[in-house]
Amino acid sequence: MEIVGAMDLHRNQITFRWEDMRTGEVERGRIPALRQPVREWLGRFQGRDAHFALEGTTGWRYVVEELEAVGLTAHLADPAETHNRRGPKRRAKTDKADCELLAKLLIEERLPESWIPPRHMLDLRTLVRMRCALVEQRSQWQNRIHAQLFHQGLSKVNFKTAMARAMLAEAELSPAGQVLVKTGIAMIEFVDHQLEPLDRRLRLFSARQPGCRALQASLFGVGPMVSVALVAELGDCRRFSSSDDAVRHSGLDVTVYQSDGKRASGRISHQGPSVLRWALYEAAQSAARRNSPDHDYYLKIKSRIDHQRACLSVARKLCRRSFHILRALGDEAMAPVEGWLDESLLPASVAA
Repeated sequence: MEIVGAMDLHRNQITFRWEDMRTGEVERGRIPALRQPVREWLGRFQGRDAHFALEGTTGWRYVVEELEAVGLTAHLADPAETHNRRGPKRRAKTDKADCELLAKLLIEERLPESWIPPRHMLDLRTLVRMRCALVEQRSQWQNRIHAQLFHQGLSKVNFKTAMARAMLAEAELSPAGQVLVKTGIAMIEFVDHQLEPLDRRLRLFSARQPGCRALQASLFGVGPMVSVALVAELGDCRRFSSSDDAVRHSGLDVTVYQSDGKRASGRISHQGPSVLRWALYEAAQSAARRNSPDHDYYLKIKSRIDHQRACLSVARKLCRRSFHILRALGDEAMAPVEGWLDESLLPASVAA
């Protein structure tokens, strides 16, 4: 490495530090946290063997893209692991200290690097996570309406039917309750309108992408949306040394705190992509069906503990199976799909 540098990202500025390993020259400073200033600053290193480390926090994507655009090597550090390697805190944490630490770990080859997904996988993750956010928002409005109906002595309503929504308009509600219900239904309809073209795109992707097709063909309970989420969040499974690492990445691994003979009950770590945990748990609930290959295992765990723990156990199994399936496919597991983001797939009213 001819040049070793580090960058600490913030919303308004980027603190940098780079060192020429041949001459010992060191430079520190700050640049605006915008693509164009970063592009202009990195131009000085074009054609040189330069390596830059930065933490995988919000904003890393455009910085990595600009580094790769001029032929430099980007090293994305895991924030939690980097913090652990800082050691006992003896002084105030500053941007300068963060850059010093990243550069030191990179030089010593101890930087806890994270996988940098290709651009099409980043786009897929963005849309999958947006869909989950929209579905969660719709559920929140449904729960808010149900709570208001119960508060005023009315039963639950299935918002998917036009007849039920018409009944709500004539329900005996207070003026404020009528406003809430009307607003809630309007928000649910708006979210449904946004989900329609998004679901069409993701279903098209899952039907054409080799990794998604392999998961749907091999795993019971894995449909188009779940398979897309698994491919997007697991990514290149060859970076995991074993299926246990894949489970740990999903945040479904059981952590146990033990100190001086006192042992707390195990809980899942929740460290990792929440969308991945949702997808695995969603598919695992299919184990409750009689025709599921995991039905006997599910019943065994359920009889000993409960339904939720049984589904979590099945979800860990599905994560391991997904790891082996995607790892065996190699590059095909992340193969891009042409045309799935084409605007012509959208309804005319949305595309406009």
